[in-house]
Amino acid sequence: MNVLAVAVAFIIAYLLGSIPTSVWYGQTFFGVDVRNFGSGNAGATNTFRVLGKRAGTVVMLGDVLKGYTAALLAAWLWKLGYIPEDNVLTFKLLFGLTAVIGHLFPVFAQFRGGKGVASLLGMVLATHPEVALVCIGIFLLVVVASQYVSLGSMLAALSFPILLLLRVFGQKESPLLIVFGFVVFLLVVLTHKKNIGRILNGQESRTVLIRLRKKK
Repeated sequence: MNVLAVAVAFIIAYLLGSIPTSVWYGQTFFGVDVRNFGSGNAGATNTFRVLGKRAGTVVMLGDVLKGYTAALLAAWLWKLGYIPEDNVLTFKLLFGLTAVIGHLFPVFAQFRGGKGVASLLGMVLATHPEVALVCIGIFLLVVVASQYVSLGSMLAALSFPILLLLRVFGQKESPLLIVFGFVVFLLVVLTHKKNIGRILNGQESRTVLIRLRKKK
């Protein structure tokens, strides 16, 4: 294993995650820092709420790409001969998580970031695309039924390790991936503590998709 190459990859993963997509997009095209409006969060949901559907979509795709690209660094290191094939999954998870940490605490935006859900999705897409697509479906169903994006995010995160445990795709999944899935779920819950409180008190904002539909 090439320790220097791995260290550089960790730095790249963090810097990728630190790209404040919502902040830079809002400031470039609207002259607005989304963290000063709405929920104050530098994520796709708040961008939808503050800047609209197109801006929110761009930011969401950008945040997904950050996690996806960071996780794929492991595959590139393997192809270059810097890490053994047996360690690819481990480093996919570690690099992806590093990007999520970068999203939560971005060096390019005063360490005030988002909640990391879209970047987590990108990491899952790079690691297990089949389960990721099912999780996306669960997210959409929960959002449509409850009108809460935060609830959809948490249940989609929980569904990832559960689907792996149930062997939905007929194969024995890596125990490391399952454990990591539950860790990710706990991370999502921790970043949504305020949302959970607002849901229980009936004060959580409804999904922006419903609002956009009503405005038309």
